[in-house]
Amino acid sequence: MNRKPVHVAVYDTYADWESGHATAHLARGGHEIRYVGATPDPVTTMGGMRVTPDMTLDSVRPEDSALLILTGAELWDAGDELVPFARKARAFLDAGVPVAAICGATAGLAREGLLDDRAHTSNVSFYLEATGYKGGARYADELAVTDGDLITANSTAPEAFAREILGRLGVFEGEVLDAWYRLFQDSDPAAYEVLAAAEAGAK
Repeated sequence: MNRKPVHVAVYDTYADWESGHATAHLARGGHEIRYVGATPDPVTTMGGMRVTPDMTLDSVRPEDSALLILTGAELWDAGDELVPFARKARAFLDAGVPVAAICGATAGLAREGLLDDRAHTSNVSFYLEATGYKGGARYADELAVTDGDLITANSTAPEAFAREILGRLGVFEGEVLDAWYRLFQDSDPAAYEVLAAAEAGAK
């Protein structure tokens, strides 16, 4: 199946676990995963992994992408180094291409003004309030929220984050998507049977 790649932003202190569920199942679903850095130089994740970007941020075009994923990182709250990634998110949303942000990346989007008029969530409401953004009335105390082309999630909810991403790109749908979430979030053995049956039917 010919699908556009999914682009994952990488930077030093990148929270590597926050996108793992999503990227694993996106790849299994036929999407190429391409890692995007500010420069071609390797970055070191919060977990100590070294990741070499496939491409640089300035070369990424929304029309060539299915989705941009932004995870948390200590750098989101440590200065302006990651501002270009938030600006790229704006370009994606302006072009009607989905963006998914979790943890500290939501604060970056808040500073960019991208949460002022969209329903969203984050780690906690006052974390975003500290950015000085104007979207407090649209904050939802949920694990993950989708509003149009924007997905946001709490730092403790990589499974809910992945659920919204996988559903948005049609990797899983309906009861299969629900089963995927119940399996990985709740360790529900009955959910595995639903997923196994769906996989067998797809062969």
